[in-house]
Amino acid sequence: MPRLTIHARLFLILGALGMAVAVALGAAGMHALKSHLAASDPAGWFQAALLYHQLHALGLVGVGLAAARLPQSRWLIASGWLLLAGIALFSGNLYLRTLAGFHVLHAVTPLGGAAFILGWLCLAVGVWRAGDRPGP
Repeated sequence: MPRLTIHARLFLILGALGMAVAVALGAAGMHALKSHLAASDPAGWFQAALLYHQLHALGLVGVGLAAARLPQSRWLIASGWLLLAGIALFSGNLYLRTLAGFHVLHAVTPLGGAAFILGWLCLAVGVWRAGDRPGP
């Protein structure tokens, strides 16, 4: 199987870093705007859960494709599991809040966001470290 080209590696790394920054900015923006937002906006919370779920499910596809082309790496494996954990904790909790009115697990939402950020950073490190090592 051919190795990743320098451009493939570069775009994977930059995309992963871009997603990590986007998640961090999304969290910072929501907290900065908290006083200006309605205390309870179920439609907004559901939309956020759905958007993050969709983006990170695509991220899992990307991790799977990278893992298929690159040597086995604990960084890539961690990336996939962290993105999955982020979907469960962040999106799952927001789905519970909006669809079932279940607010008890509110504190896990930031853990999901952190898992997203760490997942993307792990992907960037995994692709970086793969370098020119031969793939599977």
